[in-house]
Amino acid sequence: MTLTLILTRHAKSSWGDPTLDDFDRTLNDRGRRSSDAIGAWLAKNGHLPDLVLVSGARRTVETWSRMAHHFPKTSRMASNPALYLASAQTILGVLRTQTAPSLMVICHNPGIADFAQRITSAPHPHPRFTDYPTGATAIVTFDAPDWSKVDWATGQVDDFIVPRDLIP
Repeated sequence: MTLTLILTRHAKSSWGDPTLDDFDRTLNDRGRRSSDAIGAWLAKNGHLPDLVLVSGARRTVETWSRMAHHFPKTSRMASNPALYLASAQTILGVLRTQTAPSLMVICHNPGIADFAQRITSAPHPHPRFTDYPTGATAIVTFDAPDWSKVDWATGQVDDFIVPRDLIP
């Protein structure tokens, strides 16, 4: 069975209000445009998640809400607080508990960049794959019967994009 992971770092957020806690930061204008562009690119290329897991931080929820209108109503979102500033190991632990065959995870650096590098058998050739900037999105497939069997270096990067590839 093929499992698909859409791995997205939240879009560009605002640092404008110093009174806001990190968890409550919103997207800035560029982040809102980027989220829409990434959502359109995913839908156009048939990368449709069954389930979207977000960390619960406002910027991950807003990233998904800006993408969601591009997807069928069958794509549902769930918040998982363990994904907030999660390490690669924590992201893998969350992934292994899932059952949806096509899963999207929206979370944060530095954990998501580390996870993307460790979960794949070879890095994508895109020059931004290793640092995983805001809005970066990888499509990673696994030949596994279920998520509990997924391990480091078992994923194949089928595609990778960053917002600047779509919005100059």
